[in-house]
Amino acid sequence: MNFGLLPFIDLTNLPGWVSITLIVVDVLIRLTVIFWLPYNRKPVVALGWLMAIFFIPFVGLIAFLIFGSNLVPKHRRSRQRTMNQIIKDAIRGDEAVLGNPVLSEPARVAANLNYKLGALPLIGGNGFELRHDNNAALQEIAEKIDQAQKYVHFEFYITALDSTTEPLWDSLIRAHQRGVAVHVLIDHIGSRKYPRWAELQHKLNGAGVPWRLMLPLKPWKGQWQRPDLRNHRKIVVIDGELAFSGSQNAIDCTYNLKGNIKKGLEWKDLSFFCTGPVVHELNAVFVSDWYAETRELLLDEIDADIDAHDEAGTEGQLPLAQIVPSGPGFETENNLRLINHLLYNAEDRIIVCSPYFVPEETLLQALTNMALSGIDVTLIVCEKGDQFLPIMGQRSYYEQLLNAGVVIQQYPGPTVLHSKFMIVDDELTFIGSSNMDPRSFALNFEVSTFIVGKRMVKELEEVANDYISRCKRLRYDEWMNRPNSQKVMENFCRLWSALL
Repeated sequence: MNFGLLPFIDLTNLPGWVSITLIVVDVLIRLTVIFWLPYNRKPVVALGWLMAIFFIPFVGLIAFLIFGSNLVPKHRRSRQRTMNQIIKDAIRGDEAVLGNPVLSEPARVAANLNYKLGALPLIGGNGFELRHDNNAALQEIAEKIDQAQKYVHFEFYITALDSTTEPLWDSLIRAHQRGVAVHVLIDHIGSRKYPRWAELQHKLNGAGVPWRLMLPLKPWKGQWQRPDLRNHRKIVVIDGELAFSGSQNAIDCTYNLKGNIKKGLEWKDLSFFCTGPVVHELNAVFVSDWYAETRELLLDEIDADIDAHDEAGTEGQLPLAQIVPSGPGFETENNLRLINHLLYNAEDRIIVCSPYFVPEETLLQALTNMALSGIDVTLIVCEKGDQFLPIMGQRSYYEQLLNAGVVIQQYPGPTVLHSKFMIVDDELTFIGSSNMDPRSFALNFEVSTFIVGKRMVKELEEVANDYISRCKRLRYDEWMNRPNSQKVMENFCRLWSALL
């Protein structure tokens, strides 16, 4: 069998030396791909690319050259390392926090792991308030921005100019006009397909608000990267005193698309406002992203000498918290490492809520192992998703999960449950922008918050119970009786899930 370009060339009509040269080049390409492509890649990803290249040679090879690497350019990775050191110097944790006798060993180890990977320490004295209503949360952010006195940092994967967000953009412009330092970051892909994108750019430029696209493609400047890398973070920081983060984008809950409105689709998110030292950690993530895009270092807006006091430990009202940035800039899958650590250290129960659940092999093993060992494992997912390939790939894992004893709760459509969080036992929680799929672990820049505290667990448990009360539990026998055509499509989508 010929690969490479040979299937498209009739060798019989070429001179002998040309045919021999093409055959030698074809063999060399195949050998190079086989021995070079798997380097530093997960086996399932390498195998997926090999299949693509071998079965659809020309298209597969071109696709690999464009999408085969999830790393950002060297200069961006270098800037991330620079920022990590600056952050470590500016934001120092209190050793008394890790030495608190009521802090469990899994929490202590997780905090150390996160610090080594993401440079941010576990700190105490924080306050959190959950938000469930998307449009109301955006209105509240606008009101908080109107009270800003020093600076506002605004970073979102998806945003738009619509009836819901217009007050938000107006508040940012008013803040800029009264002398508040406003900086805005928007992902280079996320917002382009939504109405009034050009008008939003014109509005910001006309007002003179400093803003940048995140991860733009600039091949003419020697800056090439995989074009579908995305900054999926959601961060607002106001004066270093208040921050907003979670799963919610800055757009109306229908996402302003006619198809969504016709189907009655609305996104339901879980986000939070926070106060205390953890605000400065979210701010450090924004400052890192601004530096990566502009080479402008907002040192005056990184709050040093944070009072990272060990307030009340795990029993008190103010929980310990740690921001966990992740993405291609780190060369490690920070969020996946933390999630697996938390799963393997569970003693009683695990609750996972994720709109896109296409588990990496180690995550799938962790969840099924814990369920098989007697831990109560509950997975809350959407019954119907907004993206065909991920939702079909997701369903291909249900049989393994159900067979291991994982309880799968499906949130009914047309609502798209977009919340992303995890509860482990009665002490540990994880909430943020990260889904549980290959894209969130390897391709997207994400920001999540690791929280140690029983009060936060209780609040998230109430959220989970509310979701479950609306869900339909998926039963093994029922699932196994689905049509064979659906099984074939699910398995086909699963094959390509590692390349998403």
